[in-house]
Amino acid sequence: MDKIAVLIPCYNEEKTITRVVTDVRRALPEAVVYVYNNNSTDKTAELAEAAGAVVRHEYKQGKGNVIRRMFREIDAECYLMIDGDDTYPLDCARKMVSLVLDKGADMVVGDRLSSTYFTENKRPFHNLGNSLMRAGINSLFQSDIKDIMTGYRALSYEFVKTFPVFSKGFEIETEMTIHAVNYNMYVENVVVEYRDRPAGSVSKLNTYSDGAKVIGKMLQLYKNYRPMRFFGLLGILMALVAAAVFVPVGIDYLQTGLVPRFPTLIVCGFMVLAGLLSLFAGMILEVMAAKDRRDFEFRLNQTHAMKKELCARAEGIGT
Repeated sequence: MDKIAVLIPCYNEEKTITRVVTDVRRALPEAVVYVYNNNSTDKTAELAEAAGAVVRHEYKQGKGNVIRRMFREIDAECYLMIDGDDTYPLDCARKMVSLVLDKGADMVVGDRLSSTYFTENKRPFHNLGNSLMRAGINSLFQSDIKDIMTGYRALSYEFVKTFPVFSKGFEIETEMTIHAVNYNMYVENVVVEYRDRPAGSVSKLNTYSDGAKVIGKMLQLYKNYRPMRFFGLLGILMALVAAAVFVPVGIDYLQTGLVPRFPTLIVCGFMVLAGLLSLFAGMILEVMAAKDRRDFEFRLNQTHAMKKELCARAEGIGT
């Protein structure tokens, strides 16, 4: 079991990977650096290995798929996850790792948005998207995460081994953040500097298609983790629409004693019934979500016990 494992997912990062691995080894000389090559067509894997990293491969395309394999294969007391594009200086790496190892944090978020991100990043829609996602998730989940989409994070063994990865692409950061918030895990924010990609290095994130996936993931997880609020709001919305449509029918009835538009009345009735069904579905799913949170605490305790056993075994081998 490693003390510190640095995880670097890579796809065609030959222009920057050597510097990233070198900077990591300088900042955290005791760490094991893992570069996971995701079907790169350039010399990313060769350069990473030459710089001293352990190179492994994930052949299913997508950042989420890479992180799934990383978390499955590597055991460490602390994981530092960083992108291979050289946009994150390593001067805060020691502080982020210490918050996990010494203070017991489950996730340390490298907060770019409170430092240089908006001046360094040259893609204005990315700036807007990051701000909207931060506002949306913090309001929906009553949290205070400073940077939702950052790829610079330190994670505990307990977080990594209890986190089910469902995302295939760049929505993985959103999924990780909401997972930590939903299960009341200990999250810290550390302000980190951000620098734009060097010339010739191209972002793999598509502003529109990946942005839509991230928003979809946020809404999906809100439905899964806060079902009473989600289906309750849906039920209220349907009831309000039904009431608005019913108003002219009701006025006609009060004035004439007749209902000239029966189809409209029937639609109103069905919408009210659908709203009630949505409300009851939310109540049932809320009970299931509460049970899931209780079961998670049990899994978390099991994972912590497993970590202690692995650490003791590693110390025994070391002596």
